[in-house]
Parts: sequence; structure tokens; C-alpha cells
Amino acid sequence: MWHKRPTSFRRGVLFLAAATLVTPVLTFTQTTPAQAFGTIGKFGQQTEHERITRAALACRPNTPSDGTCFEPRSLDQVAGRSGTFGAVGAPDTDEVFTPAAHCDDADHLTSPGYPRSRAEATRALQSCVGQLQNRFAQGVTAAAGVLAADGAVAPGESDLGKDCTFSLGVPGRDKCEAIEGLGRALHGVQDFYSHSNWTDRAAPGPVGKANPPGLDLPAPSPLLSLTGGRPLLASAVPAELTTGCFSLVPLGCGKRVQHGDLNKDTGTIDPATGATSGPTTPRGRTGGNFDRAVHGAVTDTRRQWADFRAALTERYGEERGARIACVLTHDAPVRDCAPRS
Repeated sequence: MWHKRPTSFRRGVLFLAAATLVTPVLTFTQTTPAQAFGTIGKFGQQTEHERITRAALACRPNTPSDGTCFEPRSLDQVAGRSGTFGAVGAPDTDEVFTPAAHCDDADHLTSPGYPRSRAEATRALQSCVGQLQNRFAQGVTAAAGVLAADGAVAPGESDLGKDCTFSLGVPGRDKCEAIEGLGRALHGVQDFYSHSNWTDRAAPGPVGKANPPGLDLPAPSPLLSLTGGRPLLASAVPAELTTGCFSLVPLGCGKRVQHGDLNKDTGTIDPATGATSGPTTPRGRTGGNFDRAVHGAVTDTRRQWADFRAALTERYGEERGARIACVLTHDAPVRDCAPRS
């Protein structure tokens, strides 16, 4: 939903040449507004990706994790915090111009003469789902390293004494690598709800490029199944599904549905409850679309984390998979996730 790209929930496009790497946290010094659920707290963005992720995955205050929610320090790595992007914001640092990372460019209208066919739009959506499946699988694979061969927690691979680094392909501790795979997948999942008409209602009046139809469908979307690597079937894609075309080139999207016509990238989100207010984009202000997109993103973020835990169990077995999930969610995993005698 919310990527921070030049306009993504809002693509807070971060130009890396203008960024400063402070070991090991990526901090931003200059940005240019982008389009996606927002990643930063300026240029009209209100850290929408972070807030969605916190609303979906945070443990209740002062409550230890049971392996299904993230304790504060670990959640900081997934969602980001002040001065950092977190794993969910990473695509807005180094995949700004990768449409598949944000589910962009899968635009289509059923009206005659639209310059992009249903098949072309579906292929773009399939590319997005494939990209997110790969990130999800990378996270599951990396997670194995948080445990030693005997099942004990590997301290050097699970320590969060320093923040993780998620950009530019810099390798890190296996807990960080696992969280990065999950977070990058969540970014695209969240952007799907901001950038598409899946949960939308159209404005009154004729539908068209400036007012695409709304599907008003519930979340989680069956199109975003990231487990098992099964390709998205074209037959599963609704005929009127569209995302927006994104381009930094003036008139680069021509007569196509543009990002600005469809996105619900920015507004206020309560990071504790997911409650929304003050949508700032035209489509977001229409018919409660910002609220529906945010709640769709929160719902699907929870689904993806549940599926991630299930994938850990399927790959590593019930006991080892549960311990890996414990390490990923706990701030003191050596103490809290040790094998029980």
C-alpha cells in the first residue's frame, strides 16, 4: 500500500545518492515525494507502511510474544521506526523503479480502445505476485540460520543490539535476512490495496480513466497467495481489476489509468488500532476508500505472517518451525526461545 516511492503509500522515493548510511541504520537526509503507502514522515507521507505493519503485527503493550506477534525491538526491524525504513520500507530505498515490487502498471479498463489489454495487465500483476513470492521464500530460507544444528538459538544470528540493514543487498544476521524477505513481501501486498481497485468504490458518475470502476471486494485477496510458489492464474483475475501506471516521465502513462487516478497512499493511520482519518488523495477521499485500503492491508499483513509461520513449520517441522518463529518475534530469543528440557 504504501511504498515510499516518488508518489507509493506514497513512494517516498529515496535517492540513495542523497541518503546517509549510518551503521547499520539507513537514515534519510533528502527525499523526493513518491507514490505509495508512505514510508517517511514528510512530503505528505505519514509513515503509512510502518503504521499498517504495527497495527497488524504488534504485541499488546507489556505483553510477551507467543510467537504470533512481534515484541517492540523486533517489530522496529519489520516496520521501521523514526529515522529508519525497516524491512517493510526497504523497497522504497532500492526498488523504487521496480513496478513488480509495488504492484504497479497492471492497468486495464474494459472500455473499447484502452491502450493496454487485459492480458498485458494480468502479466504485470503476475510479475508482482511472483516477485513477492520470491521475497517470501527468501525469508523462509534465511530463517533457518537463527538456530544451530542442535536446535539452540544462534546468538550471533539473532542479536538485535544493532539495527538491521535492509538496503543495497548488504548481507546481515539471519534474523535480519528473514525479516527482510518477509518485510519486502509485505510492502508489495500493502501497496496492492492502495494501488488497485480491489477494495474500492468508484465515485458517482461515469467510470473511466479518471474514475476507474471499484470492485469493493474483501481482504485478504486470494490473488496474493505467496506460499508454495504457485503462479497466479490469469483466470483468477477479475476482468475489471486495475492498478495504476506509474511513471516519472511527463505523459509517460499516456491515456492509461495513472497512479494519481487510483492511489489511496496517504492519510492518518492509528498504529495501535489501524483506525484511519484525513485521507489526502482524491481516490482515498472517495467513498471511504482510504479506510478500506488500509484495513485490507492490515488484514492481509496478518494473513501473510500467519502463512509465513505455517511455511516455517512445513519446511522445518513443528518444533523447529515454532522455535524459529519465536526467535523472529522475541527481543531476547536466547533467553525466551531455548529448547525446553
